[in-house]
Amino acid sequence: MAHQLPPLPYGYDALEPYIDEATMRLHHGKHHQAYLDNLNKAVAGTALENLPIEQLVTDLSAVPEGIRTAVRNHGGGHANHTLFWQVMAPGAGGAPSGPIAEAITSTFGSFETLKEKLTAAAMGQFGSGWGWLVVGKDGALAVTNTPNQDTPLSAGATPILGVDVWEHAYYLRYQNRRAEYLQAWWNVVNWSKVNELLRAARG
Repeated sequence: MAHQLPPLPYGYDALEPYIDEATMRLHHGKHHQAYLDNLNKAVAGTALENLPIEQLVTDLSAVPEGIRTAVRNHGGGHANHTLFWQVMAPGAGGAPSGPIAEAITSTFGSFETLKEKLTAAAMGQFGSGWGWLVVGKDGALAVTNTPNQDTPLSAGATPILGVDVWEHAYYLRYQNRRAEYLQAWWNVVNWSKVNELLRAARG
């Protein structure tokens, strides 16, 4: 079965004023859909077309060379955006609680330090890409970034929080002010979902 666009778990205007409705409609309905269309075209008729997206992008060396770049770019775009929609929510943000709060404190010293490091990683990603909070194979948290639609899954890490810094994620409202967008984005982080992803990543 072809990969399908996951519905947003909230309305297109639900993240206002931090992320505007027009951006969400374009981002979800056009950009994410385009990644899906190209991914489905690349894997159609192959043994890969029914694999879960996480499995598909985790081992890119198993993807035939002729379609590997398409799977990396468009499969990564699908995986990254599917996570992105989930780790945001209306009426969210603020300081984390529960296991993720404990893990952040033990790893980074404080939530403020994590914010600084993840924001810096996202700001420091030249051109298009992502900033990430990931869980390594050893269960430890780390901050990283990736270019384009590369996913930490391909490097053996499990993303539990990600922020999109492609211009299409923020340009309608923030123009070239990536730092302002990132500051606003922390107000929609869905820590409940991040806790769920942390538990799953640590087994």
